[in-house]
Amino acid sequence: MSSGRHLAMLALLTLGAMAVPAHAATIQIVMENLVISPAEVSAKVGDTVEWVNKDVFAHTATARNGNFDVTLAPKQSATLVLKRPGTVDYYCRYHPNMKAVLKIAP
Repeated sequence: MSSGRHLAMLALLTLGAMAVPAHAATIQIVMENLVISPAEVSAKVGDTVEWVNKDVFAHTATARNGNFDVTLAPKQSATLVLKRPGTVDYYCRYHPNMKAVLKIAP
């Protein structure tokens, strides 16, 4: 191959690599002993949050701004795909001292 073809192929490969979208992550948050852990999480739009309830009673993940309200039965889990950027404070409606924050980047 000539050096011109090498450069063209390299340019195409570079552009193709840049166009590959980033993979969404799954972030696990545990509710146990009336505590949400971790209490602060950074994520991106498109990521999935998986709340895992390890307690023997139900919990919720309820956003103060109304973006979501997820109920978790005892020893169960639930997921939510993040659709909007921003900082979201959330808590358990049944145990209001259980509080946490999601920081969602675009």
